[in-house]
Amino acid sequence: MAIWTISDLHLSFGIENKSMDLFGPTWKDYTHKIESHWRSLITNDDLVLIAGDISWAMNLDDAMPDLNWIASLPGTKVISKGNHDYWWPSASKLSKALPPSIKFVQNNVFNWNGVSIGGTRLWDSSEYSFGEFIDFKPGKQKEKPPIDVEVEEKIFTRELERLKYSLGQLDPTAHTRIAMVHYPPIGNDLKPTRVSTILEHYKIDYCIFGHLHSLKPNLQLFGEARGVKYMLTSCDYLNFIPIKIL
Repeated sequence: MAIWTISDLHLSFGIENKSMDLFGPTWKDYTHKIESHWRSLITNDDLVLIAGDISWAMNLDDAMPDLNWIASLPGTKVISKGNHDYWWPSASKLSKALPPSIKFVQNNVFNWNGVSIGGTRLWDSSEYSFGEFIDFKPGKQKEKPPIDVEVEEKIFTRELERLKYSLGQLDPTAHTRIAMVHYPPIGNDLKPTRVSTILEHYKIDYCIFGHLHSLKPNLQLFGEARGVKYMLTSCDYLNFIPIKIL
């Protein structure tokens, strides 16, 4: 039994005219790449963590083809919410809708064979940035509205409380503790942040996250700091190959 992770699948089986080709040729046939690597590496006895940006759908009905595709792949899967998962409903509705092989983390924890997993989405933070690592700039884009610093900070602070609430429920007898977040919790320099302080307090062993795309090739980002191993799991960063945690 092993634990694997890959995030930011950005599936669109249930909707039309939503292609990842906008983000460069590396995304061509990406679902085939993911499935091929997944089936070659992962067995039904394994666990797979998917930290957000699962589907482009705007509602649960349209997301179901994507969720069913994930369910058809080997292993038990644990999903958490990303910033593009607008389809994500209430916990009770999601629990009823998910195929049996998919579980989720949302204000709760998931325990599996001595491993305890919690987390939240997080949000952008002014403490660190990653612009220097981005290589690809999409074509003509809509001009983004100016950032409301107060609103952004309010969302981020709320996510910090959600993170504490979830991690506070981790199994105290677990031999391994994993945090699933979508936004990066720390800069690539691994200096302490508000999020990393929380992760260290709850004695997290691994923190997985995604959100970052179109990164410069051959980068080795993140690593271990103060007892926590930080793992970027965006599928294009991983060349669409799930990475093994344990």
